[in-house]
Amino acid sequence: MKGNVEKKRQKLINKLIFFNVFTKEDKRLNELSLSKLEYEYRRFKSQNHPHGEFGSIQWI
Repeated sequence: MKGNVEKKRQKLINKLIFFNVFTKEDKRLNELSLSKLEYEYRRFKSQNHPHGEFGSIQWI
């Protein structure tokens, strides 16, 4: 089970780096818990959703 948690953490870390939420050089990234990484990823997705506020499809 611990291996699954670590895989999930690494997957989220990779996504957060890919989306420039964090940099590879950010030391605190590897210190964050899985729940904190999940929170940061959800926060990023909600702030950058393609159908959010600006640039979304608008009904006239």
